[in-house]
Amino acid sequence: MRPTVKDVAKLAGVSPKTVSNVINGVVFVRPETRARVESALAELDYVPNMSARGLRNGRSGMIALALPDLLRPYSAEIVHLVVELAHERGWGVQIEQTAAEPKREFELLSKARAYLVDGLILNPVNLDDSAVTTAGPLPPLVLIGDVDQDVVSQVAIDNVAAARDLTKHLLAQGCRRIAAVGTPEIPRGSSGAGILGGSAESPGTAASRLRTAGYRQALEEAGVPIDPSLEISLDRWRPEGAATVVGKYLAEHELPDAFFCFTDTMASGALSTLWSAGIDVPKQVLVAGFDDILDSQFMIPPLTTIAFDRREFVAAALDLLAERMADKDAPPRRVIIPHRVVERASTAR
Repeated sequence: MRPTVKDVAKLAGVSPKTVSNVINGVVFVRPETRARVESALAELDYVPNMSARGLRNGRSGMIALALPDLLRPYSAEIVHLVVELAHERGWGVQIEQTAAEPKREFELLSKARAYLVDGLILNPVNLDDSAVTTAGPLPPLVLIGDVDQDVVSQVAIDNVAAARDLTKHLLAQGCRRIAAVGTPEIPRGSSGAGILGGSAESPGTAASRLRTAGYRQALEEAGVPIDPSLEISLDRWRPEGAATVVGKYLAEHELPDAFFCFTDTMASGALSTLWSAGIDVPKQVLVAGFDDILDSQFMIPPLTTIAFDRREFVAAALDLLAERMADKDAPPRRVIIPHRVVERASTAR
């Protein structure tokens, strides 16, 4: 006969409830107790009856992760960590791409409300266009990324401060004419409405507005005039887009002291265009990025960028989601993950 939760509990010397908490991954269990339960699960070759469990507690054992663009390296790293850390909690993960379309977000929220998934981690790029604000009662939901809101729990970094710190680094290297690649197509004010951040993939998003705000703040604090001609927008935050707009900029303007690209993937496109034009980085111009993707240290030259602990970021999102799944009426929480400037050869004088 297939072993039961009671069999596992007896072998591990714990209550059946503790075994269920370990299997479901929703309630915290002390590491030493968890280890005993997991050992008993392995020894008995316990396989949960997902159908029966779903009937009992209304849960499927699946969560969903929805990102705007799965093609980008940043997204791949987030997906990898979510799958790995969710597996440790006994959760499966359904991966979705929203393309920043409210209709797709609405469909995912509907799935969660229908209990096809137990909860959802969503990365909207602009709250004004997101289904989160119009879809009615929300299922267990956690946001990651840039939008500034207090409706649901969220994990983010401080985009304004991060962009300000990176710009200050370039200023400290003697740069005064710093081009920002990825600014909104319609210029915004010089101060951000919020501080939250992560990564996003299209123009005019919260990320572009907040990073532009931090960039401008650093210039203002250093007494450097803001030059609109140094703010370079593009329709997609992709390497090919950055390569194109940087090439066009070089054809029409004097070479700046530095290019601050709002993602590492855009920085890779900028580096390619500069190399093709015979412009030496960092001798003639500095280049910096944002996100510290795995490839950034292997670019030529290695890329200076903004880094944050991706594992801590994902773990916090899963913790918040577990809280929402256990009590969907709990007040929302916001977790800010620290950032740092990683200095590499692309900005070395």
